[in-house]
Amino acid sequence: MNASRYLVRFASLAAGLALVVAAATVPTAGAGAAHFSGTLTDGATWIADVPTDWNGMLLLYSHGFGPPVAADAPDTATANALLDRGYALAGSSYDPNGSWWALRSAVHDQFETIGAVTSAALPHQPDRVLAVGTSMGGLVSALEAQQGEGRIDGALSTCGIVAGAVHLNNYQLDGEYAISKLLAPAQAIKLVGFSSPAEGAASGAELTAAAQQAQTTPQGRARLALAFAFLNATPAAPGIPTPAPNDADAVEAAQFASEVVAFPLLNFIQFGRPWIEQSAGGNGSWTLGEDFAALLDKSPYNNVVRALYRQAGLDLKSDLAALTAGANIPADPGAITSLQQTSVPTGHLDVPELDLHTIHDPLVPVEQENTYGALVRGTGSNSLLRQAYVDRWGHCAFTPAELVAGVEALLHRVETGHWDSAAEPRKLNAFASRLGIGDAAFIQYQPPPLSGDNGPFDPALNAVAPA
Repeated sequence: MNASRYLVRFASLAAGLALVVAAATVPTAGAGAAHFSGTLTDGATWIADVPTDWNGMLLLYSHGFGPPVAADAPDTATANALLDRGYALAGSSYDPNGSWWALRSAVHDQFETIGAVTSAALPHQPDRVLAVGTSMGGLVSALEAQQGEGRIDGALSTCGIVAGAVHLNNYQLDGEYAISKLLAPAQAIKLVGFSSPAEGAASGAELTAAAQQAQTTPQGRARLALAFAFLNATPAAPGIPTPAPNDADAVEAAQFASEVVAFPLLNFIQFGRPWIEQSAGGNGSWTLGEDFAALLDKSPYNNVVRALYRQAGLDLKSDLAALTAGANIPADPGAITSLQQTSVPTGHLDVPELDLHTIHDPLVPVEQENTYGALVRGTGSNSLLRQAYVDRWGHCAFTPAELVAGVEALLHRVETGHWDSAAEPRKLNAFASRLGIGDAAFIQYQPPPLSGDNGPFDPALNAVAPA
């Protein structure tokens, strides 16, 4: 397939994936809901659906990365399940200027939506407002939770980018840099500073091709495992038994099946990076000054990488030294400042928050919850946070029953002032099963640390131009 046809195909795929995450939901007539819409002061649009037997609760839904289309639920089935339980649904498009990474305006637009919907669609002020978000919208929900006093009563973040945009940019860049440096050294693949999403998609195509070629040899698989460690690639994929942690070959094969075959991770990252750069006003990630041996040491896949390097007869120490020596990508300090202000949680919560995450998420690794939990604990807000995990592969691959159970668990905390056992797997599964709208697979789980934590940003170091 030639490059131009590939870009068209991938742009369509990326748009489709984004629309799955961010689709505007208009529930079916059978739900007995009235539909409303309007425009916010900055030109963003909002929609709302209100059931005839409204229970006084408003769910403020934040959609994921994608076109600026107003959405008030992740999918029609979940919307109808919530409407059937009496919840009113609302959400906005965010940025009226077309950005797919709309964090500069998302929180403001979502909060303004509450007032707009209350005035135009609800018979009275809501008794409770719960924020709910998906993927990028899960990050929006976390940001709402730290600014929510007097606006919302609680937040449900699902498959959220809760470690924030700087962490996201950095571990993704670390993994892609490793692929470029070790598996395609002659190609000079562009990794940052894109002029358009199409240019980013072209980079993703080159990185994917390098990964596919690498998978054909023991040496390539070892180096790909190193890149997967930095990317926090999940060791599970559809139709493949979950490998034993000490089965290095099977772990790497599952990571490849997940992140290259089942989900186009590298393509999606590079298609999305230009949108983040555009929003931030520059490159919000760096490799300059990084110690890649130290990064690997902190990875839960450290032993897998070392085992595959030994089998392939490669010198891991040499490769890590080469990565460190060649790491010359600086961040734009202004972009880091912008992302810190708009797209990175502080961890200080004003209201209760429940996070849901699948344990095998190929796009937003569950390890993000480890970083976020530590951040919240550091602010002393840990009594307000609970995190629950679903044993399933897929990004935002929740059933309607799991999502409704999450809403009800959060509402329990809001109304009683105590979590009790509402957010524990047994209770969540029991409640979900009683709904009769699908299965649930909540489990007890502790995510490992997030790889590729580049540490605090050093403006002085990153002001140096790359060699």
